[in-house]
Amino acid sequence: MQQLQPQPEVKTSLQLNTSSTLNCAEKSNTVQRLQWHDLNTEAQQVDWLILHFNQWFSHLNVQLVRGDFEPEYFPATDQVPARIQFAHGYFNSALHEISHWTIAGEQRRLLPDLGYWYAPDGRTAEQQALFEQVEIKPQAIEWLFAKAFGRKFRVSLDNLTGESGDGAIFKDQVFAQVQRYFSGEAQLPRDAKCFIECICTSIRSGKTLQIAEFQREMLD
Repeated sequence: MQQLQPQPEVKTSLQLNTSSTLNCAEKSNTVQRLQWHDLNTEAQQVDWLILHFNQWFSHLNVQLVRGDFEPEYFPATDQVPARIQFAHGYFNSALHEISHWTIAGEQRRLLPDLGYWYAPDGRTAEQQALFEQVEIKPQAIEWLFAKAFGRKFRVSLDNLTGESGDGAIFKDQVFAQVQRYFSGEAQLPRDAKCFIECICTSIRSGKTLQIAEFQREMLD
């Protein structure tokens, strides 16, 4: 696998659409019961995330829900909205599953687990290489989400008992993907952009993410 070289630094930020940002502000005001910066525990932050995500994306008939076990996506039915179920109530798991959902198009959102192929922990080197290629964009977007919340992000190779590949190369690829989003070489999915806008409006006083906030050494 060829190592991706860092892109030239671009002095820019992820540009927001004004009308979309105003809409996020209006939606945030309707559900802002606790200020993010007043939350002291992960459980409180998870409650805040669930409450706000479900309000921000109610028009798409989807809900973010805690799961007791592994993460899973359930398509909508005639009776219930689609559910993005994250693992064990972990905040970072919620961000990761949301990132996958934002990447999935309308057709994949009709499929269980968004139509992803998934081999469990213990993957071979070949399976792991395929896994990592699929994970570059979701983990890059997850890093954007985490940074907007002011939380630590860690890449995940998710193969503790198998052949986990070269973590440094994977980190290079995730970093390069983030740079592509800032430079405009790659376009953020619509709902990922909307989610970032809503987070920034709610807890960063509207300040957009800046490329300087993302450094390769942060992934080590």
